[in-house]
Amino acid sequence: MDSRLLDILVCPLCKGPLAYDKAAGELICRADRLAYPVRDGIPVMLADEAHQIAEGAENAGQGT
Repeated sequence: MDSRLLDILVCPLCKGPLAYDKAAGELICRADRLAYPVRDGIPVMLADEAHQIAEGAENAGQGT
């Protein structure tokens, strides 16, 4: 994921920052505990496509 793109993308629900979880191929919103898929290098920023992440998994994507 291009770091410049990650800098401008925000959660469509809360407008908070997103972290990229390279292993899962998802963008993580820690505030809402939602994960947005990245398909073929393209973030799918639709609330209907997001899924809840497990409690404690908010730290995914740190350092990547």
